[in-house]
Amino acid sequence: MITRLLGAAAMAAVVFATVPASAARMEGCSGSNLLKTETAVEAMPDGDAKWVAFKEMTDAQTALLDNKMGVCAVHLTKAMHVGMTK
Repeated sequence: MITRLLGAAAMAAVVFATVPASAARMEGCSGSNLLKTETAVEAMPDGDAKWVAFKEMTDAQTALLDNKMGVCAVHLTKAMHVGMTK
């Protein structure tokens, strides 16, 4: 029983360690991508979607400054999707 729990915990640790890294490579969390997304968000009409996208952009910038590329990529992706869907 303990062996199975340890195995599951090890597998979860591997998954959580690799998913953010691959997300950073897919979206490319960089200053230029943040600028492109910010420009697109600024062009959006005022409303709830725009403010949600701005919050995601702020969170992405904070994560980039903290050198958390996976977290940055997640927030950048969310900001892009809010802009496309609403």
